[in-house]
Amino acid sequence: MTAPNRNTLWAEILVDELVEGGVSAVCVSPGSRSTPLTVAAADHDGLTVYSHLDERSSAFFALGRSRRIEEPTALVCTSGTAAANYHPAVMEASESRVPLIALTADRPPELQDSGANQTTDQEKLYGGAVRYYRTLPEPEPTARKLRSLRVTASRAVSEAVGTPSGPVHLNVPFRKPLEPIEVEGDVPEDIDTRAPLGAAGRNGPFLRRRRGRLELSATEVSELAEELTETERGLIVCGPANRPTPERDALAALAEATGFPVLADPLSGHRFGSHTAETAICGGYDSYLDWVEWPDPAVVLRFGASPTSKVLRKYLGDSAERQYLVDPAGEFREAEFTATDHITADPTAVAESLAAAIDGSADTSYRERFVEAERAYWDHVEDACASTWFEGGVLAAVAESLPDPATCFVSNSMPVRDLDRFGRPRTGDISVLGNRGVSGIDGIASSGLGAGAATTDPLVLVLGDLAFYHDMNGLLALTRCDVDATIVLIDNDGGGIFHKLPIEQFEPPFTEQFKTPHGLDFAPTGDLYDFSFEQVGGRDEFQTAFEESIGSQGTQLLSVEFDSEQSHRFREQVHEEVSEIL
Repeated sequence: MTAPNRNTLWAEILVDELVEGGVSAVCVSPGSRSTPLTVAAADHDGLTVYSHLDERSSAFFALGRSRRIEEPTALVCTSGTAAANYHPAVMEASESRVPLIALTADRPPELQDSGANQTTDQEKLYGGAVRYYRTLPEPEPTARKLRSLRVTASRAVSEAVGTPSGPVHLNVPFRKPLEPIEVEGDVPEDIDTRAPLGAAGRNGPFLRRRRGRLELSATEVSELAEELTETERGLIVCGPANRPTPERDALAALAEATGFPVLADPLSGHRFGSHTAETAICGGYDSYLDWVEWPDPAVVLRFGASPTSKVLRKYLGDSAERQYLVDPAGEFREAEFTATDHITADPTAVAESLAAAIDGSADTSYRERFVEAERAYWDHVEDACASTWFEGGVLAAVAESLPDPATCFVSNSMPVRDLDRFGRPRTGDISVLGNRGVSGIDGIASSGLGAGAATTDPLVLVLGDLAFYHDMNGLLALTRCDVDATIVLIDNDGGGIFHKLPIEQFEPPFTEQFKTPHGLDFAPTGDLYDFSFEQVGGRDEFQTAFEESIGSQGTQLLSVEFDSEQSHRFREQVHEEVSEIL
């Protein structure tokens, strides 16, 4: 390996080792101090480089890509506030366990605490949100330092995809020259001889790490299987997952063996898929668990993060004699604090071992209660959506009409809640994603487009007007990163979710300080970012436009306007009507 100077050599080795570890894409934002890293990434044949002008959008794009394919995407930025703009996405990646590798360029040590331009303290910039952190030593073409660099890069990838997966941060200081210009004597001509391992690396990752699958012992499986077999009232609850397509067959086998119904969050990976044809997958629980009077479950087996549905969370907090929380990282993700048992093991391994240990002759009468409630609920939702066009009806139509396969990225606030309540389980191979780790509305467009860039599946992005406003910068990725999408914009002129809160009764300050109507016309964004903008009216018009967009090239944005208060009142009406039916 030859290089014109030590910075170029250092960056090339760092990037090469990341690629050897499994990184196949990097999101780069322009800047001077990061020049060695940007040039190394652009020159590497094994990397796809996505160029982003806005570091915050860049980080969320990388997050969406990584979330979709469970592979770390790298980020490269210059020093100063550029690195700080990664922080929201790093927080989300940490809480939702998405692998990410942030490479932040930095000034050399002698410029720290000196008032030097664009220099700030980047040591442990993201605090405890990262799985692994290192400030790299200054570039030096010596055998030991080059080996150390490769080991650090290998460890970064390994930690990003570990248990729990998440973001890592490598802070990389450089002093000038930053460009790949020749510096006489900076890199020995015989560097390959002096430092063969450091300069050339190995065939594959420099450091290989193998992690076994954490499983329950045979005794533990037997004990738990016996309890599940003896109960007549059991539930399986699947919250949001960090994997877009978890092992659905394993869950289906467990549900069949136990006779338990499965309450599946739309972000769990289990609400949609071929397994729904035979497995009792429930999705309407948010509208009936606080109305229907039936015996509480005796046992609940929980997988994934805390469910989106507040109704379900409160229901689980008030019921169940035994509640098993399964988490492969051993973390406690249960904010009602009523779980009785914590199982630190791989969820798929738990499901497979329990399904094999249970004889399959379970009582299914409790499951049939849920199956009947689901049937009555979805029949009523279908009638309600046909009679009244409201925000929830948009998500019902999207869930029903998504192509097979498809990737659907849904925003926080009301869209994900409406999908939870009105997105009926179906057999399509649909990957539904969302940023529920910290549940912000920033970076939604970028995250969705990043997810779309990771696959050839049609991409549908559903978001509200405030989330759209927050991340309009991210729409530049449509052309710069060659992503096509069907974007569904639910425009209710402000924060409609606040109608769900008691503050709605206080006017002022409700309208101006919480709902915050903006009065913006988003139509010009189509010309600005080169996509088709279409204002659509009722259900039939939306359905036609949505299906046409799915079958079209390029990106189409379908804007649907609503009065948020009217939509919320209709949600409440549907909720009350369900109580009367059930």
